[in-house]
Amino acid sequence: MRDSGASARPGPGGVGFEHEALFYAADDGFLAGTVPFVAEGVSAGEAVLVVVDVAKIAALRGALGAAGAAVRFADMAEVGANPARIIPAWHDFVDEQVGTGRPFRGVGEPISASRSPAELVECQIHESLLNRAFGDGPAWRLLCPYDVTTLDPAVAAEAARSHPTLIEGGESRCSASYADWPGAERTFGAALPDPAPPLCRLEVDHRSLSAVRDLVGRQAAAAGVPPPLAADLVLAVNELATNTLRHGGGRGRLLVWREPGALVCEVRDRGRLTDPLVGRRRPPREDERGRGLWMVNQLCELVQIRSGPDGTAIRLHLRLG
Repeated sequence: MRDSGASARPGPGGVGFEHEALFYAADDGFLAGTVPFVAEGVSAGEAVLVVVDVAKIAALRGALGAAGAAVRFADMAEVGANPARIIPAWHDFVDEQVGTGRPFRGVGEPISASRSPAELVECQIHESLLNRAFGDGPAWRLLCPYDVTTLDPAVAAEAARSHPTLIEGGESRCSASYADWPGAERTFGAALPDPAPPLCRLEVDHRSLSAVRDLVGRQAAAAGVPPPLAADLVLAVNELATNTLRHGGGRGRLLVWREPGALVCEVRDRGRLTDPLVGRRRPPREDERGRGLWMVNQLCELVQIRSGPDGTAIRLHLRLG
């Protein structure tokens, strides 16, 4: 469970990597804020990647006209169903463009009113971690839209803490509450909400890996999870349990429970993770370590990682229906 990796020094924000929050109102406001940003990049010969939902992709294509042919689009529902997969997608884009020597920019909207409360928290962690992931890298701009007509005001307040630059009504300003990435670091060390009873519990040790797989498989079947998804969940939990044995003190605990619309599995142990970006970096092919949480993030729809002095809890959510 202890994925290791060199931690990047926190970036200064606005220098090199420019991370901007766009506060907009409904569809017209979205286009008013994003079309000039995208068109400016196309006009300057920059590579542009836009990751938003399919409806907004269609609207942007229509508004951009011929300029839209030069823009790369991706559906956030595919790229960021698990918010922990979004930073790797941006890393791929950045690495590709650095290799060409071409300037580049992006638009990404991971946060929407359709996200569950747990997803929303992980998206906010993602937004804060972007500053750490790219702060020491090459110069580029990332615009992150927020629909203030559908989101709670607390979400906009959190965006002001994770983005050094705020744009609203066509005006740009520095955020007085910007906190680089410490917000994500505090959340990373905080406790997750208590599980919902009834709970299935199983102690994890060297003798119980088969029982771990059996328990998760039975609970997934009882919840009506299709076999391919159940197999992915079993594999992910088995990876967490194996890492607990190797790196988490040799003992841990598996919890399984149902929430409205989801089956949830959590593995706890006494080990500690120190890097909030764990599981969000693509491991080098030659590196045999550090692959566990990366793989879990690829297999699962939502992964929550919390680690502090009392140990580590990793929670996996599988949507039902």
